[in-house]
Formats: sequence, C-alpha cells, structure tokens
Amino acid sequence: MTSLWDDLKHHQRANAGRRISELFDKSNRAAHFSASNAGMLFDYSKTGIDGRARDLLIRLAEASGVASKREAMFAGARINETEGRAVLHTALRNLSGAVTVDGRDVMPEVRATHARMCAFAEDVRAGRFRGQGGAITDVVNIGIGGSDLGPAMAAIALSPYARGPRAHFVSNVDGAHVHDVLAPLNPETTLIVVASKTFTTIETMTNAETARVWMAKRVKTPAAQFAAVSTAADKTAAFGIDAARVFGFEDWVGGRYSMWGPIGLSLAIAIGQENFDQFLAGGAAMDAHFREAPFAENLPVLLALVGIWHNQICGHATRAVLPYDQRLARLPAYLQQLEMESNGKRVAMDGTDLPYDSGPVVWGEPGTNGQHAFYQLIHQGTRIVPCEFLLAREGHEPDLAHQHLLLMANCLAQSEALMKGRSLDEARAIMARKGLTGDELDRQARHRVFPGNRPSTTLLYPKLTPFVLGQIIALYEHRVFVEGVILGINSYDQWGVELGKELALALQPVLEGRESADTKDGSTRMLVDYLTR
Repeated sequence: MTSLWDDLKHHQRANAGRRISELFDKSNRAAHFSASNAGMLFDYSKTGIDGRARDLLIRLAEASGVASKREAMFAGARINETEGRAVLHTALRNLSGAVTVDGRDVMPEVRATHARMCAFAEDVRAGRFRGQGGAITDVVNIGIGGSDLGPAMAAIALSPYARGPRAHFVSNVDGAHVHDVLAPLNPETTLIVVASKTFTTIETMTNAETARVWMAKRVKTPAAQFAAVSTAADKTAAFGIDAARVFGFEDWVGGRYSMWGPIGLSLAIAIGQENFDQFLAGGAAMDAHFREAPFAENLPVLLALVGIWHNQICGHATRAVLPYDQRLARLPAYLQQLEMESNGKRVAMDGTDLPYDSGPVVWGEPGTNGQHAFYQLIHQGTRIVPCEFLLAREGHEPDLAHQHLLLMANCLAQSEALMKGRSLDEARAIMARKGLTGDELDRQARHRVFPGNRPSTTLLYPKLTPFVLGQIIALYEHRVFVEGVILGINSYDQWGVELGKELALALQPVLEGRESADTKDGSTRMLVDYLTR
C-alpha cells in the first residue's frame, strides 16, 4: 500500500510539467478516459491522469479492499465500526431480494414501511387525508442536515414532476427561517412533517414547536396535521402524532444517506409514488453497476480515483461541483454534507493519525451563475481547483431549446478553457489588434493570460428525470465510500458534529442569565457580555 502511494506521487512529480492538452496528442484519449452506463457519460480525459496513473490508482483501490468491503456493505456487515452498525441505505432503494442483518432479513420491514409511506403520500395528494380547511395544499418538512438537505435538494431538482402539494423546507434554528416559510401558508391546509430519528434534535424540535403554536391559532387539533419521520414512538405519541403517520427507519441508515426512505416523505408527496419509485430505481441501477462493472469502467470507482488523484496525490485541497442545470442548484450544498461529513476525518479506522489529507473542501454553484462569481479564481487564481461539471443533453422546456443550447455551449467552453488556457503570446496578439504597443501592450497582455492546465471532469446525462437523479445521488454516495475505503477511514460516523452541540447546550443558560460565564475563555466571555447587556 505505501509503495503504491509513493509510486503515484513519484509519477505525478515526474510529469508535473506536462500539460493536460498534450495527452490528447495520442489518438482516442477521450474514448479511453471516459466511461458510460445507462445513458450517463463520465469524461475524465481533461485531467492529468494518464494510463500509468490510472493503473496505479486501480491497483490502489484493489489493494485497499474496495471490492470486498463493497460486498460487505451490501451484505449488511457492520462496516460502521465505531458505532457497530451496518450501512444499508442501499436496501431502501432495492425493494427486491433479501438483505440480512444479524441473521434477520430486513427487507420485509423496509418494503412494508415503503408501502405505508407511499400510501400516505398518495392519500395526501388525492385529498383523502385532509386538513381542517380541506385538501392539503402545502407540506412543510422540518429537519436539519440529512433530514433536510437531501429531500430539499431533490424537490427542487424534480420540480417538473411536482404536481402535488407544494413542498417547503425548514432547517435553521434561526427563527427567521420558520417564520418566513410559514408566514404565507394557510395552517388549515398545511401538513407538517417533523423529520428527526430521535425526536430530540434541538433545532428540529424547536422549529416543530413553533410550527405547532402557529397552527394552533387556526386549527383546533394541530397534531392531526403533523406527521413524523422518527423511531422514537414514545416521543411522537407525546407530541400528539397518530402512530399511523409516524414512519421510522433503522439505525443502519445514516442521516445523509436517508432520503431513499421515510426521510423522502415530503418528496414522495410532491412528485407521487410512481416518480419516487423511479428515483429509487435509478439509485438501484447505479448500485448494480457499482457492484458489477470492472474498476476501469466503474463510474463511482473512477470518480473516486479522480478525487484521490487530485486531493491526496496532487495536493488540490478543494473541488468545485458545477451543475449546468438550474434545478440542481442545491446539489453542491447536499454534496458538502455527503462528502465532508463522511470523509472529513483525521484518524484511520484503527484510531491512528492519517498520514495524508482526508476529504477535500466541496463547494459550488450552478452554471452559468458561477461564471460571473468565482470562475475568475478558477481560471486565473494561484490555486488549482479541480472542477466537476454536470450537464443534461435535454432540458424540460422544449420551447426554450435555444437557451439550453447556450447553456451547453457555456459548460463545454469552460472545461475547454480550463484545460487550454491562453498563452502570453496569444494575449499579446489580442492587445496588438486593439492598437496597444510597447510596455502598455505587454502589461495589458499579462492580465489576460490564462495558465490553463486546470483539470475538470464532466458528467453528461440525457435529462434530469427522477431515474437520472437517483443515478447521480447513488453515484456520489458510492464515490464517498470508495474514497473512504482507500483512505482507511470510517465514512459513516460523524463525531465532529458533537462537540459544538454539547457546548451550545452549556451556553444556553449562560445567555439566558441563569448561569455565569466565568468558566468560559476570555473571548467567549466578551461575546456573551456584548450579546446580553
């Protein structure tokens, strides 16, 4: 293993002066450094990865045990070792066959919960479940983190299929969020979905209580218009929510991997069971591809290996996710949690310090908006930011096909520009045509140089349908898994979120004036004094 890492770094250093564009001098590079499955095309030819680097990366994946750990995950083994849990979000979207955890087939319960959730969703959509004022017009999902980012992202992505009640999402404990979402709604025709596995998440339960007070001003029995996604049946009952409207899931489904099941209730209500099941089918199709395709043709494996190459081998600390698809506007935020909470670790599975960097900083915005915001840094800044473009061949607005053509042109142009750049001689020629001469020509030309040789990948898909969105999300989930295995970390715990929560609970009585801030550090005491005076 160590020698493979060393070989990769040595190969990268030995070829550091080579430009990506030079690799295209050899015929068919694009064909040889791309892969496709079920209508998707993943192009990684605009990276510095050559045949030798790819061979070494694949050997690294093989030596890390990706194949065996992959099968252990799908089989229900407890690969989340620090919490002693299986990792089986894949079972939520593969509603056939058996999956055993501790000798018990979990699929009958998964299928039963899915059927019950979808039946309730269809009752809401058809007006059979009604509010005090009639058929439900709006659904408000109250959650945070994995109980919010996934369904909120997917509801926007699949808005062309949303012919049910309008879906809204509240996550931030900042009262402005819940206020602004609820203010324009009619309590008598609103359904509130409280998404918290333990029903104790402080942000979620605070917002849920605010929503109940809001609803009680107009609705006689507010809890009758609440549903819950939780395993804490005693707490949901105490809140007043009928057990028929409570949908639980097992501890082997992590929050950021959970929208395939009951966490997706608000999405199922918005787009309907048929489309929701197509979303699951897309995820299941990517699962099958991930399990069956050789590593050299395997989209999740290749996406992960590109990530390892850019971050751990080349030392690029961030990656930009750039969907040229407005309805994927929340995908970068969703992937921030998926990747940074999963692989933002500092110790290996055995508790020893990692000898290399862990996951990168993930960020992004949809194109073309980003082009007028941060692409300046991507093209001409001093740091290299690997970019991941996503683009559909077809949009949902046939009468605006000319705009989709412009969108596609912009996306392809950006990846080309990042790779090719513009030389000083080319910039000088441009300035000369503008009539500049001498020192001023040279000065102006230098501002117009693009270094180029900046890597990017492009993921193309036919159209953003429920099936395709399922493919995309499962693709990135498995990318996280493969990177985590290669890095030797546990991608499925998240202890890093705990300390801040504990300190926040301790600070609340200080801010309320019930306890002294004397035990806090000088900075915190000063800040508390400012806020409470």
